[in-house]
Amino acid sequence: MFYVYVIQSINFPKQFYTGFSENIGGRVREHNAGKSVHTNKFKPWKLVYYCWFENKKKALDFESYLKTASGIAFRNKRLI
Repeated sequence: MFYVYVIQSINFPKQFYTGFSENIGGRVREHNAGKSVHTNKFKPWKLVYYCWFENKKKALDFESYLKTASGIAFRNKRLI
């Protein structure tokens, strides 16, 4: 399975991060352990949305879309 997820900073609730992983639980733990330079300064994080795909390309395409301006608007209106 391939996961696309959205995490939200607990201390900075306006901060979100969208990512892709094959192991969502382990990946969120890595974010909270400070192993990602993109999310380190806003930890701790909580998982607010995820979806799974059987097809890796579709998952990566959806992750890329969620990082665009229209994808962020969709995320804010429909996913979180």
